[in-house]
Amino acid sequence: MKKIAKISFLLLFFTIFYSSSTMAQNNLEDALQKAKTENKTIFLNFSGSDWCRSCILLKKTILNTDEFKKFAEKNLVILDVDFPRLKKNKLSKEQTALNESLAANYNSKGQFPTVILMNSDAKVIGKTGYKKVSPEEYIEHLQSLIAQ
Repeated sequence: MKKIAKISFLLLFFTIFYSSSTMAQNNLEDALQKAKTENKTIFLNFSGSDWCRSCILLKKTILNTDEFKKFAEKNLVILDVDFPRLKKNKLSKEQTALNESLAANYNSKGQFPTVILMNSDAKVIGKTGYKKVSPEEYIEHLQSLIAQ
């Protein structure tokens, strides 16, 4: 029994440790600091995770793939700005206020999904959204926006 508990603890520890390096941020200030420290680009993802078909497709066909995750781990700080509609997915009041503030500044037209790429000084360097392409092609698209 002790052996199972130790193994479970180690698995939990490594899962938390590994996922924290690629885990999405939920605060712009934290994302900016991380981007500056790690010399990465911020990937600001405006989505309606439980109602926007294109947002769901972006997540399923691009963002959740191993190819994108590997690219993101090395190059991006992901900041999810979600606007769910279902009660079961409701965000805290604080997170909702943060997301609304980001939308006012970076997605005032309310287009979903919208992906804003910015540097660690909060300068917008590119804007995109869902594209019906492979993860590799999407990564190439992002790299072309970042390189401009």
